[in-house]
Amino acid sequence: MIMQVYTLDNEEIKREFIETRRLTLELFKQLSIEDAVMQSDSFGSPPNWHLAHTNWFYHKILDDIVGFKPNIRGIRYLNSYYQRFGYILPKPLRGRYPRPLVKDTLRYRRLVDKEILALLEKPLDEDTKYKIMLANQHEMQHQELMIYDLQHYFNQFIDADDNYKPKVIKDIKPKEKVEGMVEIEGGLYNLGFNGKGFCYDNELPEHKVYLQPYRIDKRLVTNGEFIKFIEDGGYEDPSLWLDDGWHFIKENNIKAPLYWQNIDGKWMKKDFRGFREIDKDEPVVNVSYYEADAYARWIGKRLPTEAEWEKAASWDEEEGVKRLYPWGDQFRDNANLLESFIWKPSKAGSYPKGKSYYGCYQMIGDVWEWTSSEYRLYPGFKSLFEEYNDKWAINQKVLRG
Repeated sequence: MIMQVYTLDNEEIKREFIETRRLTLELFKQLSIEDAVMQSDSFGSPPNWHLAHTNWFYHKILDDIVGFKPNIRGIRYLNSYYQRFGYILPKPLRGRYPRPLVKDTLRYRRLVDKEILALLEKPLDEDTKYKIMLANQHEMQHQELMIYDLQHYFNQFIDADDNYKPKVIKDIKPKEKVEGMVEIEGGLYNLGFNGKGFCYDNELPEHKVYLQPYRIDKRLVTNGEFIKFIEDGGYEDPSLWLDDGWHFIKENNIKAPLYWQNIDGKWMKKDFRGFREIDKDEPVVNVSYYEADAYARWIGKRLPTEAEWEKAASWDEEEGVKRLYPWGDQFRDNANLLESFIWKPSKAGSYPKGKSYYGCYQMIGDVWEWTSSEYRLYPGFKSLFEEYNDKWAINQKVLRG
């Protein structure tokens, strides 16, 4: 297999860099200093750490190219897991070391911005351009992680008025009721990325897999459907659970998705809209692989494989081509993404213009979707940035969407 990576030109990378950095600051600026340095659990990170670590990632790329060595106190605490860069502060301890100071993080950010923008004014080889694109995507990942961590943190203050809110919260209402499943032909399918622009190295190389004919739901599982699973004793029936999953829910006393509370017979949760009753028409979120798998067994189905999911999301049977965005370049108008500032899943069946060729809704945006596939590197994989993806290919399931 031939590995092909297509990079953007400098101006396109520059526009992406500026927009990414702008959005991160917009997410961060609502926080008080106290909230910016908190760590609500060992699996999360302080928002200030996210902001500083994304600077550090660009910093390490710049250091290799131009010898960038800013005089910022506390940056030794910012290595997440890259063994080749030395000192790593264990993740559960990040909240105990609120360094760099927020003011130093912001100064660090200004220095990085200046250096990256200056670099993008020069002719660059493809490897350097790819690394800057990867750094942009890495910051986008941390935008999402920061939002997850903020939801977990502010969930502790159910009765507080200082709920963290995006700039705009709007509601998208589905225009049609979507039910049922679609039939998808089996045969050989080319799994992996084959488009233009950025992709992660673990999306390459595109390679052939064989699929049996299968059926897949047209829409996402709703909160209302998951409530029926709970009320039918789904969390108490060991026959529905993988052994690891059964021990996981029992040892952690899990009886419902994360953040759910049953108060006087009503399922409630706190999200970015405040503490409210759960909308039964929205897709269920905050469930583990174990819970998703158990629900699928309960309903008499199974989770799709990664290849089955990808074909249902992107293959155009009529044209015989893969389309990452079936509706073209205007995908932001046809999917609920972070920059949509909705910050909740749209009701199941929303965005009809964004459905796949096969008629599956919301396969891009809204939620991550569990597959049954183990996270493995594709045949012929070649690392494009050491320790970014390759070291994690064990004991994990693939999420898509």
